Amino acid sequence: MKAKKKTLSDLGGIMYSTDPSFVYEEENNDANEPIPANQQDLRVMLDRKNRGGKAVTLVTGFRGGDDELATLTKMLKTKCGVGGASKDGEIIIQGDFRDKVLLLLQKEGYKVKKSGG
Repeated sequence: MKAKKKTLSDLGGIMYSTDPSFVYEEENNDANEPIPANQQDLRVMLDRKNRGGKAVTLVTGFRGGDDELATLTKMLKTKCGVGGASKDGEIIIQGDFRDKVLLLLQKEGYKVKKSGG
């Protein structure tokens, strides 16, 4: 997932060029190397906000590509037997499955902590 650019310094200071042959080159240092599971700190929490009172298990802190995120989401949804989605670097699992998701992620080798109440 690409990091959002929020300031001019994130763009390298170039805002506009009148040179028709100018091509801005971005650095993709972090996209080339996948981050191992044991170096990622994930947070598992229960969320009810803006969901009509329905509870969802939310996994945040994942750093990696969209393919890896989708694979991990599919594995968690299958093991829990529920629906869910991956969106904006977060995994959403329908229902309160904090303990089960925590154990599954630990078996996969991730550093996981419960977050929230």
